[in-house]
Amino acid sequence: MEKYFLYINGKFTEASDKGTFISYDPSNGEAIAEISSATLDDTTEAIKSARRAFDSNVWYGKSREERSRIIKQIVDKINENKERLTELEIKDSGSTFKKATEDIYLSARNLNSFAKMALTDFDEVSEISKAGVSKNLLKWEPVGVCSLIIPWNFPLKMAIWKIGPALAAGCTLVLKPAPETSVTALELARLIDQTDLPKGVVNVITGDADVGTEMITNPLVDKVSFTGSTEVGKVVMKNASESLKKITLECGGKSANIVLDDADLEMAVDGAIYAGFYHQGQCCEGGTRLLIQETIYNDFIARLKTKIEKMKIGNPMDKGTDIGPVVSEEQFNKVLNYIKIAKDEGAKLLTGGERYGTTGFFIKPTAFINVRNEMRNAQEEIFGPVISIIKFKDDNEAIIIANDSIYGLGGAVWSANESRALQLAAKLKAGTVWINEYHLLNERVPFGGYKQSGIGREFGLDGIKEYMELKHIHIDEVKVREKKFWYGTVVPKD
Repeated sequence: MEKYFLYINGKFTEASDKGTFISYDPSNGEAIAEISSATLDDTTEAIKSARRAFDSNVWYGKSREERSRIIKQIVDKINENKERLTELEIKDSGSTFKKATEDIYLSARNLNSFAKMALTDFDEVSEISKAGVSKNLLKWEPVGVCSLIIPWNFPLKMAIWKIGPALAAGCTLVLKPAPETSVTALELARLIDQTDLPKGVVNVITGDADVGTEMITNPLVDKVSFTGSTEVGKVVMKNASESLKKITLECGGKSANIVLDDADLEMAVDGAIYAGFYHQGQCCEGGTRLLIQETIYNDFIARLKTKIEKMKIGNPMDKGTDIGPVVSEEQFNKVLNYIKIAKDEGAKLLTGGERYGTTGFFIKPTAFINVRNEMRNAQEEIFGPVISIIKFKDDNEAIIIANDSIYGLGGAVWSANESRALQLAAKLKAGTVWINEYHLLNERVPFGGYKQSGIGREFGLDGIKEYMELKHIHIDEVKVREKKFWYGTVVPKD
């Protein structure tokens, strides 16, 4: 069984108390790795390591070209080890082979984009400068030491989403993956250790909520970036507020996937399956509320049911598998409980709704009809292979239903009329809206949520700026003392 250690100040080390935990394959329950579990002392040491690295200017002091070159080295290491990373991602998270292969490819591509964006000179002379009075420089500087906390659904990709912009901005960091899926983040640490990245710039530790709390509250930390549930995000925000740390939160979602009566039904049905069941529905911005216009409702759900029941469930290592297991027994029980709640509230099963097989945490892809938007399965984030189908009359009702949620991370509109689709998209209270598509993200374009789906943005130059502070430098251009009349408000005349 593989063993993984903490990565602190450029060294792989056991936890100070020798504590470990085991990572299990959710498809069969087999132990795949023994992982060191950080203590609070280990966490503090990792933060101190990042602090020393930042204060020594060993990373930000390098040229933009040099930082870009070193980040690109990590990209190359990911590509060189893509087969191993794919296998580990499948075993650790229950990702299907198709999904994991895509994740490793996208992780390298995303990081390569950040390497290119690291070349950006953000500084500028403000256009509001007033000739003859002042010249105003706007200077973007790295925020400092960053605590990065990622969830279990996209382990390697989420690590890259946060490490990439932090390094591009010139920051140093401590990364904590979820206990359920720590393997590929620690494997990434091994790859980073083989590059020219200065020691201490990137630290990777594991652990429970106490470790996370220390990463958020420690006074040596300047910035916290968290991806996870809204419930935990609120705790992160509260704890970070004690010292007014800069934060980025990418939290929950219950996104509306709207199918209008002029949509291409074949494409929309496939798109609805992709939106709701990709990675067993364990996607924060997934289209788990499927809104269908009443004139096409019966035809649509008939097609949808047929397609869902053709999906292949089983061994995630099999290249033909469409649906793998959910990540853990805890999540498995949570999803099954939500299925029971939906039935109790009056929703009707279209298909699925039960365990698949006798080993592993497999749940048949589940679709409910007769759903009212006030039901819990339409309002709460289930994070499993469950979609709730809601009928609507017209465009206005679709918007009312879609926006009746505490979340606002994503959404979609399916229509052959782009103008009509754009009108609806403009009214959706969500950070990302797809038209005739779902899930596709571009690392050059900001991603984030409205309402209780988060604060701040990831991706693009805006995402890098989340890891920076903006400084204004005022340079006087009034060279004659007598012309500085404003001094007269407090300075006495001679």
